Amino acid sequence: MSLRPNIGSLTGVWTYRSFVNDPDLTTPYDQYLFGSGYITVNDAPMGVFQGSIGDTGWALNLSGSINYGYPYVVRFQGKGVVGGEEWIYDYLGFVIPAWPNGVDQVPAMVGTIVRTIPHSGSGPGTVAPAGVSASWIAVWKGPVTA
Repeated sequence: MSLRPNIGSLTGVWTYRSFVNDPDLTTPYDQYLFGSGYITVNDAPMGVFQGSIGDTGWALNLSGSINYGYPYVVRFQGKGVVGGEEWIYDYLGFVIPAWPNGVDQVPAMVGTIVRTIPHSGSGPGTVAPAGVSASWIAVWKGPVTA
């Protein structure tokens, strides 16, 4: 199978990572990783973005839109219940066009994310506040498998 699917359809599985926007090059990688998982984009009508994002212990349903300009623009919201509380995040992304001279270029999306409502933080008694934003990238993993 080619690493370059028909990018006319975003349907499939994408490996997702998001990063705190820290300009300090000495910050260790594990301190600026905001999140990671898989985005599954479901087959949907033209212009509609539907799917899910998640990994072990968390999952959000995604709904939004795709604008088929140049580049494609995706805008979607993730909602779900994680650890008994509601999580909501908003995403804006751009599908990176293929380079005409690119070699084995893997399709990618890049963008920004914002935490829409607060939820519990990573430690006891901590809060992950609303309004925190980060950058994200998703790279094509492959078609959805049963």
